[in-house]
Amino acid sequence: MSIFSKFPRTFWVANSIELLERWAWYGFFMLFANYLTGSSDMGGLEFSQSQKGLIMGIGTGILYFLPVLTGAIADRYGYRKVLALAFVIYATAFAFFPQASSFTAVFAMYIYLALGAALFKPIISATVAKTTRPETSSIGFGIFYMMVNIGAFFGPLITLLFKSRSHLIFYVSSGVILLNFVLLLFYKEPERAEVKKESSLLRTFREIFRSMASIFKDPGFLVFLLIVAGFWAMYFQLFFTLPVFISQWVDTGVLYHFFDVHIPLISASYSPAPGTLDAEFITNMDALFIIIFQIVVSALVMRWKPLRSMVAGFLVCTVGMALTLFSQNVLFTIAAIFIFSLGEMAGSPKITEYIGLIAPKDKKALYMGYSFIPVFVGNVLAGFISGNVYQAMSDKVAITEKLIADKGLTVADGLSTHLRFEEAARQLSLSPQELTNLLWDTYHPSGMWVVVLSIGLVATLCLFIYDRAGKKF
Repeated sequence: MSIFSKFPRTFWVANSIELLERWAWYGFFMLFANYLTGSSDMGGLEFSQSQKGLIMGIGTGILYFLPVLTGAIADRYGYRKVLALAFVIYATAFAFFPQASSFTAVFAMYIYLALGAALFKPIISATVAKTTRPETSSIGFGIFYMMVNIGAFFGPLITLLFKSRSHLIFYVSSGVILLNFVLLLFYKEPERAEVKKESSLLRTFREIFRSMASIFKDPGFLVFLLIVAGFWAMYFQLFFTLPVFISQWVDTGVLYHFFDVHIPLISASYSPAPGTLDAEFITNMDALFIIIFQIVVSALVMRWKPLRSMVAGFLVCTVGMALTLFSQNVLFTIAAIFIFSLGEMAGSPKITEYIGLIAPKDKKALYMGYSFIPVFVGNVLAGFISGNVYQAMSDKVAITEKLIADKGLTVADGLSTHLRFEEAARQLSLSPQELTNLLWDTYHPSGMWVVVLSIGLVATLCLFIYDRAGKKF
């Protein structure tokens, strides 16, 4: 336990702030895709999958792009002040989100929320770095990532309890963020680099973009970033596509009945309808697996070269994510999520490690800042895949409309998507599950797995070639 006493109070305060922030973020974000596309009589907005892809892809991409600028803002004006501003934006965005219902209003509100997240994101990781020493940095960042995953796991479990009244999801996240104002009272400003007073913030931004342009002088590294963007495009289907796919297609009955017999609290708390479990509860197994197995996986790949670990991790991750979209069997889906999580644990942390290894000694910070580029590009691509591609191939709402047209059914306009589906089932003398199975067998929505597999395999193959091309790490 002596190692823990070497961390100052601000380290623990920063990690507590991170846990609550991730709690609030994932409590909302894991449910966001189904909130955007869900039936209006079940609290959803009934946006198309393409609209969902635009909002989540571009909005989340901006969130990951802005920290290269917001980090400079924090260095200039102070971490505590910028944290306070981030919490104000977070809390107000969550509080007013339920009032937005049009596509434009929701998009604008999500961009506003992303601004708060972007202001927050670089500060806590910088605080952890500044409050650890070489002998404590490894376990320090291990604690930090553990807090991230604890928040990511428990956040959705809490907000799902309020899913029947979807506006409460946002209010819960807003309330959790407000708790961070209490922790901020105990946050001590770490030492930071002195900013020249004569240098304006605008000039600082120009210098940042000028430095970013220098990436084109290292084409090998640029290729690496583009390859990793492919990985992120596949990875973010966990949040953009999988919750929708499970909600629309996967039969969760067998798992519901298991919990109903052995742990009835779960079946009572996470069931949107009799005999089914919340899709987000299933998807959340990824965070649980990481909490349980991250240390074991990290130990296994600790001595692997980063590129080799990334190749293996990307491959396993790709297979797992593709298989989550392959079957209607919920047990198969959970097994696929477990495979995905193993690849995530092996490959994802090595990206940062590799960039740190190849960066020139005098450009470490600059190269680490580049890590946002593939995440930004990956989010935009992920939005297109989960939006336009999913709507064309796998969206149950679109496929139901195609069935109605193909069968010549007469369904009244103005019904919610849920009621239109039930009316189609009634006219065909089928139960909702029987109609789901008919749509599955007739229109083959599982074809999305081939798209996801192809993207991941191309990224993995390119990384393998990149490794063989002579890189030494």
